[in-house]
Amino acid sequence: MSSSGTRTDLGRALCIITGASRGFGRVMARRLSELLKPGSALVLAARSGDELRAAAAEVTGAAAGGGGLLVHCVPVDLSLGDGLKELLETVRTSFTEDMDHVLLVNNAGSIGDISRYMRSFTNMAEVDSYLSFNVSSSLCLTAGVLEACPRRPGLRRTVVNITSLCALKPYVSWVLYCTGKAARDMMFRVLAEEEPDVRVLSYSPGPLDTDMFTVARSRTADPELRKSLSDMFAQGGVFTCDESCTKMMKLLLEDQYVSGSHVDIYDV
Repeated sequence: MSSSGTRTDLGRALCIITGASRGFGRVMARRLSELLKPGSALVLAARSGDELRAAAAEVTGAAAGGGGLLVHCVPVDLSLGDGLKELLETVRTSFTEDMDHVLLVNNAGSIGDISRYMRSFTNMAEVDSYLSFNVSSSLCLTAGVLEACPRRPGLRRTVVNITSLCALKPYVSWVLYCTGKAARDMMFRVLAEEEPDVRVLSYSPGPLDTDMFTVARSRTADPELRKSLSDMFAQGGVFTCDESCTKMMKLLLEDQYVSGSHVDIYDV
């Protein structure tokens, strides 16, 4: 720790990041690797194997201490039970007794079909598929990681949920995304109540210059929201992934947030 009491690293950790192949997840993998002590392991999961391996190569070059970090790529579809099982098996084999921190970042997610209004979502299978990937997999993965890395003296356990203002505020024509984010926020508030030894953070990274934001400002059905997003982008009102990651690293290192709380980038 520094003289102010703020940590300068995340310890000898097992760090798991979902949605790590692109955008915020990819930048996060690189930035987190810089804060892990030698002997740590980084497990990166995403659907795209090629992009995931490219992300792993970036991580290897950025790792703190010039090495000593094991990086595991797990190309899986987390909406499928077999994909979740494969990821948890990698988690179990990567966790060692000399690790002092387990950090899970639930970043994987999709925006869903924002070109339509709620009244058009009459197909239950479509909605179930969205919620399976964006809600159910996050719940089951978190439960599986906590089971694989049980509480013991000297072990810190941290769970991060990448959330959004959409968890708190309704956005017209974004019914799937808002519903998924709200459900996840409540899920992790419950976890914080049930497991007081686990540090739980729902971090809202703000509007980011990513492929998802491109989709948002071009395909949103609601014309007023679409214009607002386009104007935000044109006026430079979006953050880079690096800028937002810096805020998240500050939160994790200072470790002063209320467990289970929703913290927005503008509040850091």
